[in-house]
Amino acid sequence: MFERPDSNAAFDESSQKEAVVLVHLDFNDVDFAESEQEFIELVGSTGANIAAIVHGKRQRPDSKYYAGTGKVEEIREQVLAHHAALVIFNHELSPSQERNLEKKLECRVIARTGLILDIFARRARSHEGKLQVELAQLQHLSTRLVRGWTHLERQKGGIGLRGPGETQLETDRRLLGQRIKSLKKRLEKVQSQREQGRRSRQRGNVPVVSLVGYTNMGKSTLFNRVTTSQVYADDRLFATLDPTLRRLKLHDTHTLVMADTVGFIRKLPHDLVESFSSTLEETRDAALLLHVVDAAAPDRDELMQHVNDVLQQIGADQVPQLIVCNKLDKLEDRKPRLDRDQNGKITCVWLSAKTGDGVELLRQALKEYFPDQPTPVELID
Repeated sequence: MFERPDSNAAFDESSQKEAVVLVHLDFNDVDFAESEQEFIELVGSTGANIAAIVHGKRQRPDSKYYAGTGKVEEIREQVLAHHAALVIFNHELSPSQERNLEKKLECRVIARTGLILDIFARRARSHEGKLQVELAQLQHLSTRLVRGWTHLERQKGGIGLRGPGETQLETDRRLLGQRIKSLKKRLEKVQSQREQGRRSRQRGNVPVVSLVGYTNMGKSTLFNRVTTSQVYADDRLFATLDPTLRRLKLHDTHTLVMADTVGFIRKLPHDLVESFSSTLEETRDAALLLHVVDAAAPDRDELMQHVNDVLQQIGADQVPQLIVCNKLDKLEDRKPRLDRDQNGKITCVWLSAKTGDGVELLRQALKEYFPDQPTPVELID
């Protein structure tokens, strides 16, 4: 992966040591407070030092600065007071708005999408995950290419590369387009391999159960508990980016595959959804989705709706869901249980992946969803 230009890098070593100013404006959003808390957690997960949070209320964004001129001056005062290296907006900024703000504030400015892309770049571990993140970054940055990316020349030898009459910006755009095209081809190969695995499972009549949910709901912890695996799990946003598949034996003759996938979030950037399409296909093609939620979260229903919005975006909204209310250990006097509808079908499982309480109820629910039947199994973990 080539280096990104300093002007577009979200967090370098210095910005983690120096102060960062956050901007969170209220456009009469019903989830303003919850969105701010999530914003703070996102920035905190990068290791940045949050010096100040600037609030404001507007009816609509300003075309030049997104925030009003008075609010921009307030942001500038905070930048100067804390010697801030970076300003982060919890909103989407146009390329011109980012440039205008950087000129006015005299420091780097990034929007919510740039922040999330940076976090994804930190979390990606597999070859496929790194390719997907780089593609999303370049597709996002291509709209913000306003000056020469001379580092791109190193990939092609530099001298003799530029065509007749090309400006440096045109050359950089062409090189960027070539890199994006190369990444897409490499991801197509990976996608082809994934498709072969899916066809193999379909031939063997092996159903796939995919864990979905808002980020940091405990999906990987539950995955490890149910499948006795050791995939990476942590109490932070986007701890899991790379999908993991494991076999789960429900009956003596019946095996299914469980998939742990990336968590969703409010306003998940379109470039990320597009770049992670091959990964998200595991969710779209699943026989059942285990929608993991935080049983103790006050905005549980709202977070579930955000997840369902993304599922609709990727074409997985028609896949049957079983709700898993996790983190039961955070609630007092609440015991593991199964909820059923009027027809006796299980609709929700209450459990704690952390302690293991109620996990057997989830296995019971899966057995009811997938009754015992002899199936030939041909799987590759």
